[in-house]
Amino acid sequence: MDSQKKKALGASIGNCVHVAGVYHFLQLAEKEGYDCIFMGPAVSVDRLFEEIIKEKPDLIGISYRLTPANVIPLLDEIKARADKLDYKPIWSFGGTKPVADIAKEYGMFSFISDGYDEINDSIRFLRGEKAEENEHAYGANLIDRINKNSPYPLLRHHFGLPTVESTRKGIEEISKAKVLDVISLGTDQNAQQFMFDQKRMKKEFDGAGGVPIRGKEDLIALKEASKCGNFPLMRCYSGTEDVIKYAELLVDTIDNAWTAIPVYWYNEIDGRGTRPIETSVKEALELIKWHAERNIPVECNEPHHWSLRDAHDVIPVAAAYIAAYNAKKAGVKNYISQYMFNIPHGISFSMDLARVLAMCEMVESLEDESFRTFRETRAGLPLFHADESVAKGQLAASTFMQMSLKPHIIHVVGFCEADHAASAKEVIESSKIVKGVIRHTLEDNFSMEKDERILARKEHLVKEAKYLLGYITDKYSSVSDPLGDPYVLADIVKRGYLDAVHIVKGAKFKGNLTTAFKDGACEAIDKATGKVLSEKERLCLLEK
Repeated sequence: MDSQKKKALGASIGNCVHVAGVYHFLQLAEKEGYDCIFMGPAVSVDRLFEEIIKEKPDLIGISYRLTPANVIPLLDEIKARADKLDYKPIWSFGGTKPVADIAKEYGMFSFISDGYDEINDSIRFLRGEKAEENEHAYGANLIDRINKNSPYPLLRHHFGLPTVESTRKGIEEISKAKVLDVISLGTDQNAQQFMFDQKRMKKEFDGAGGVPIRGKEDLIALKEASKCGNFPLMRCYSGTEDVIKYAELLVDTIDNAWTAIPVYWYNEIDGRGTRPIETSVKEALELIKWHAERNIPVECNEPHHWSLRDAHDVIPVAAAYIAAYNAKKAGVKNYISQYMFNIPHGISFSMDLARVLAMCEMVESLEDESFRTFRETRAGLPLFHADESVAKGQLAASTFMQMSLKPHIIHVVGFCEADHAASAKEVIESSKIVKGVIRHTLEDNFSMEKDERILARKEHLVKEAKYLLGYITDKYSSVSDPLGDPYVLADIVKRGYLDAVHIVKGAKFKGNLTTAFKDGACEAIDKATGKVLSEKERLCLLEK
């Protein structure tokens, strides 16, 4: 053993033969740099102390999972003999909750695992991080929190109830449950669109789709409610009008952990605003730059909007690249790339994974020492059944697929969302379901992405997306940087180069996209013949 390393010793004591917990604890310790000694099951107190005296471990972990009353004489003897050691090791204990509750009474254990704690609690203990209850203990900003949580992904959940007070109470409840790292505040449309011109608000829309924020004091109260438990970060989507003023408000009140800015949405296309697309694209790029100048991480919640509107799979791959390209151009250092699974509704799991892997490859091709990307995954809303029992299974299944990407952040979607917005209790339950999947997949090197069909589809989508991007670049060759020019970015939607089935066509938007599912993938097709179209063929038809 390396004499410079700390030693950890673990054993199941007395007549307890259950060693899985203590063995896993030692595995975690080994990853954190400890030399580990595993003594096995049913270790007597005499044998335990013989090894302690011989090895002098810095950390001792003991486990007992049998009848609570039977652990008392064992712990009595261990405590008495520990007090007589000529050095002071750190002690930890693992067991069922009834046994762990007894162990707590002895006051000798620096860490106790009772089965209700999280793996991250063990990791923080092994790293020597104090069990302080403040934001810095968990990570006061997004990048710190990702680093402290590694290799486990952060969990984020959308939350916003129809009143400020119910939302405030819910945030406090969620924070105390210590299940979420990021509360993504969901404000109603009135707040997003008319915060700075409230006479235009529509009373009947108050609280529709989220919490009715009406002033700075509301946001401050919600942020204060999060300052307990595991001190989750808070973030919020961008506004749909007065976008810079709205961004300033979020930074000043909730210390917006990162911003989410759609390049192409929140405008006349989707009805979540009234801005013309030319205006919204220009303002989106300005807003990205505003955050970049303040070193605030940026997410362009872009590609899934296209898939949600039944665009064929090439479009979100190209859109993911365009969004990341513009974030990099604006000076963003830390870019959150969100990948929504399970869309469009009807896509197969394997073709969905291929679609997301293609996006990852395109986005991450832009990485360098000044531009880092972080993967954020989530289940798609169309996946979920209104029957909550079915939806819980769907949430777990989608999370399993997402884990193949080794995400930095998982955006948890409440299992109840097909029926109603999640309460605090349902946010907590949904997060625990996801945590259960993470627990059993994080260390498993399953490689679905190496399946030949998935790999072939991913490579096809990358090739087709590059063709589309090249076509746009050639078409606007008189512009110095077509993919970073707001006029071009708006024009390619109006002309249908970037298109989605749900975009209402007319004098302004001239696309003619029709899509259908073929072998589990969403394809552009010729409406007359049903033939699958390559990007070259689709774009040629547009120009006729």
